[in-house]
Parts: sequence; structure tokens; C-alpha cells
Amino acid sequence: MVKHTVTGGAGFIGSNIVAALIDQDAPVTVIDDLSSGYETNLEPFSHVEFDKASILDPASVRARIAGADAVFHLAASVGNKRSIDNPILDSQVNVIGTLNVLEACRRGDVRKIVYSSSAGIFGELKHLPIGEEHPVEPDSPYGVSKLGGEKHCLAYAKLYDLDAVALRYFNVYGPNQRFDAYGNVIPIFVFQMLQGEQITIFGDGEQTRDFVNVADVVQVNLTAAASDGVSGAFNIGSGTRITINDLARVLMDLIPEHGGVRYGPSRSGDVRDSLADISAARSALGYEPSVTIEDGLVEYVEWARQEIERL
Repeated sequence: MVKHTVTGGAGFIGSNIVAALIDQDAPVTVIDDLSSGYETNLEPFSHVEFDKASILDPASVRARIAGADAVFHLAASVGNKRSIDNPILDSQVNVIGTLNVLEACRRGDVRKIVYSSSAGIFGELKHLPIGEEHPVEPDSPYGVSKLGGEKHCLAYAKLYDLDAVALRYFNVYGPNQRFDAYGNVIPIFVFQMLQGEQITIFGDGEQTRDFVNVADVVQVNLTAAASDGVSGAFNIGSGTRITINDLARVLMDLIPEHGGVRYGPSRSGDVRDSLADISAARSALGYEPSVTIEDGLVEYVEWARQEIERL
């Protein structure tokens, strides 16, 4: 029987991947130190083998990866601001931690690693849409460390009997994504609005983002894991973009109790515009995003309401 290991499996994207694997009746092992994940995300799954451990602990990583057919590597220190505040920790987790996972894959005869990379590797954009060939000039330690992890994965695929797919996520959102001041703008806006607070838009609000729903991200992860002989880096977005001002307007229509909007100064490390060219993932992995931003936000707002009530 096919076995999977998910690092960071108690986190936002990881727990959604775990849920999809459980639906396929696949044995799943989760490694997560709960520094940003939540054990409650795994409570619905009685058959998940969970190890509260860090990917900085090579012995724990080797023990949980040995015998896996595929590894979904999502454990990371995430976000531009967090990396600027603590660049050393960022690289320890995202580079050394990834090497620990790769070494465990190599020694444990793992067939495939699917690495969660980031559009943060590109830095300030030279042109839109962003294809895989776009220059990589990251503007934050986070972008640098995710690029380093990605390059290590692809190097291992050339050196060893291991397929590696790096998925360069744009702005992922959806259920199980909780409020985090370091994180994605959508949960920040939604959780603040639901509690009647005023939201802050940094800059003029006309910056654009490519938001992709977690359901689409999950599907491309599963496809990548099942695609024998496929290695490489692929952009994973929706192929559409929206301004932050327009995002705020859509959310204010969905959340009437919001407290309004104020504007603050632009933040260092933030790119102006973002839009993924997803043609390579479409060709190699059959990737076709299916959740519109409008439908995805309706679902996410409902999940966030329930989460606030639960707490």
C-alpha cells in the first residue's frame, strides 16, 4: 500500500493535503512541531500517525520518512516579514530543514518529494505574467531560503534516484488558514472584519495579487506525487489577479460588521504586482484551477465565522 509523509501536516495547506490523502485511504504520517500548525487540524483523522517533531531533528525525520512512497514537504518558516525579523531561523528551517528531509528521502528510498516553494523567490517583477523563466531575485530572506530549498530538491533529483517537484505557490487561501500577522492578507482581513475591527491596507491598495484556493493547491500536490518521472519547478496560482482594494471591497460586502479601512505606508519586501503563468503546470501536471476568488472567499468567510465561534 502506498504510504505518504507530510511535513508541516498540521498547518494550513498540509492539513488540507492530509484530508485529501485520507479520502484516498492512504496511510499518512505527519511531522510537525506545531510552531505554526494546529493539532486540532488533525483531530478529524483518527488514522493519521502524528509525530510532534521538528525537521531540524534529523533522527525524527529519518524515522518518519523511511518507507514512504512520496513526501509532501510543507514544513517551513513562512513569510517575508517573519524572515526579516528573524533571518537566521528562517534559513535554519527552510534550508537546513529541507536538507534533512532530502537526506531522509535519499536514504529511505523515497520515490518522490513534492516541495512547497513560493513565488517569493522572484522578488520585484520584471514582467507579467510570471513564467518559470522569470529572473529570481528575491527581496527577503524568506525568498532566498525558499529558493535555496527548491534548488537543493532539484539537485537531489539529478544526483539520486528521486523525483522532485517544486510547486511555487502564489497567494494561497482557504479553510484552516488562521489569523497570523505575518501571514496572508486574506485571513488578516477576514478575521479582523468579523470582529468589527478596522483593516489596514499598506500602500495605495492598487497592488495586485494572484490568489489561489487551497483546494486547487491540494489537487496539484496529489497529481505531482503520482506523476512518475516528472521533476521540475512549476508556478501554482490562479492565473488571475485582483487589487487589494478590490479584495477589501468584496470582503466588506460579505462581512457587513467590518470596521472600515485605513491606509498605512508601504512595507519593505512586498512586491507591487503578481500574476502567475500556469501553462507549464497545466502541460506537465494537468493543473487547472477550478475555484474562483468569489466562491473561495464565500467558503473561507463561512469557515472563519465557525472558527471564531469555536474559540
